[in-house]
Amino acid sequence: MHKILLLSDLHLRGPNQKIIGINPMERLKSALDHALACHPDADRLILLGDLTHSGKVLEFERLKSLTDQCPIPVTFTLGNHDNRDHFRNVFANVEPDENGHIQSVIDIGDYRMVVLDTLDGPPFRNYHHSGKYCAARQSWLDQQIATAEGRKILIFMHHPPMDVGFPGMDAIKLADGNAFLKRYAHKATHLFCGHIHRTISGTTNGLGFTIFKSPVHQMPMELSGTESSYSVPEPGAYGVILLTENSIIAHTEDFDLANDVIEPRDDAHPE
Repeated sequence: MHKILLLSDLHLRGPNQKIIGINPMERLKSALDHALACHPDADRLILLGDLTHSGKVLEFERLKSLTDQCPIPVTFTLGNHDNRDHFRNVFANVEPDENGHIQSVIDIGDYRMVVLDTLDGPPFRNYHHSGKYCAARQSWLDQQIATAEGRKILIFMHHPPMDVGFPGMDAIKLADGNAFLKRYAHKATHLFCGHIHRTISGTTNGLGFTIFKSPVHQMPMELSGTESSYSVPEPGAYGVILLTENSIIAHTEDFDLANDVIEPRDDAHPE
């Protein structure tokens, strides 16, 4: 069995800067401490975009100060709040694809994990939040699928290509998402996304998907909401993905609710 840890929508800001009263850096530290303590056997950590809140160099530098200490390999990609140029300036050790996008492929057991960059830019516009997967990126993905040598394809991307029932967020999903799904849904085994700030699962075009919420702030469960900026201080979480020969299992851990000590409880059994 292989185990992957996943965090999406970190939204790191400068020192002492908060989002609806939450300090993103403190939340990320708590998430990493909990995840690495509970899952020391994890093979890899994937950071699935919106690494920063405003794409600033300082925000990426703060992230690097944490990930440089991580005892397991870390894979990065970008979301709509990020800036690719600033990321590459700070994370010079992260090799982009041939077109400068922060995309990568990891073969693990019977699986090929393909991590996509859906940031629409340059130009990088803080007010523009839809995702993009251009022809150059599609060509790269086609190549990774063609050379998978029978491995099952797992796609990781910040922006979901499908609607999820929140009108405000559906308006800023991956642009041309239907075309993306038509091209790739039948070639992939599972799809993992972020962006929505809620835990969501389902199928689309015959492809199973899992969306992970943020370690920081969440989208309220208001399905009639038309604003993408709605936020509530619900518990933060990280994802735990288990890969076996026959199964793909996705867990989510609300780390700030979890007990530090796990032990049997007599009152958990019936009398």
